[in-house]
Amino acid sequence: MLMVRVYIADAMPSERLALRLMLWDLNLEIAGEAENWSTALAEIPIRSTDMLVADWKLLPDVPNATLAELRTACPKVLVIILIGGLEARRQAALSAGADGFISKGELPERVAELLRAAAAKIGT
Repeated sequence: MLMVRVYIADAMPSERLALRLMLWDLNLEIAGEAENWSTALAEIPIRSTDMLVADWKLLPDVPNATLAELRTACPKVLVIILIGGLEARRQAALSAGADGFISKGELPERVAELLRAAAAKIGT
């Protein structure tokens, strides 16, 4: 079975911890984590990352260019953006190049289901 390596990028330590615990429960490996975008962008290419789970608020002001820069460095990384609600942000995340999004308001079981589905897409 392919071990999916997930990188977590979120400014909030409590949210990174919750994601880390959920990913472990899903038998996904943690490739690394960062509290800011510049650290994440520097580490993702060298950490054999398969999936990035990042808070939308962590992305710099021009998310399209930001995700394009990531795609240049790591074209196969699946990008899942965590969004705090607004439908406009969801569309902006997809337009910026995210592969998917997860609302921060979702129940933990639903977040786990969405992450499991995203991980299943890797390597197919």
